[in-house]
Amino acid sequence: MANGRILHTMIRVGDLDRAIAFYTEVMGMTLLRTNENKEYEYTLAFVGYGDESQGSVIELTYNWGKDSYDQGNAFGHIAIGVGDIYSTCEAIRAAGGNITREPGPVKGGTTEIAFVRDPDGYAIELIQNKSASAGLEG
Repeated sequence: MANGRILHTMIRVGDLDRAIAFYTEVMGMTLLRTNENKEYEYTLAFVGYGDESQGSVIELTYNWGKDSYDQGNAFGHIAIGVGDIYSTCEAIRAAGGNITREPGPVKGGTTEIAFVRDPDGYAIELIQNKSASAGLEG
């Protein structure tokens, strides 16, 4: 699998239009494509910052008639690298997004992070790009 590549992360959403609006209007992603399966009653929407051939995207899965999910405690968060974490958080807040951890250094280190919650309650970690590929280092 040395030449493998992460294609997407799938999350289930209770309101597809609301989720698409959040990821496009608040997080600045593009709606790349949708796929409706009438036989099995679900709709998929793929959102991301670029073409799927170039990077990973998020698959939003809406199962018709299901408006919420128990997220459990196994899933952590989606991480997104940003150029300026402070102005990004200001823009997200101005667009109606929910900042749940203000931007600043990680405890015990210097990597600058923040957290946002999407409308379904999923956590999104924002990491200042200068540190994004290094992980959470001091």
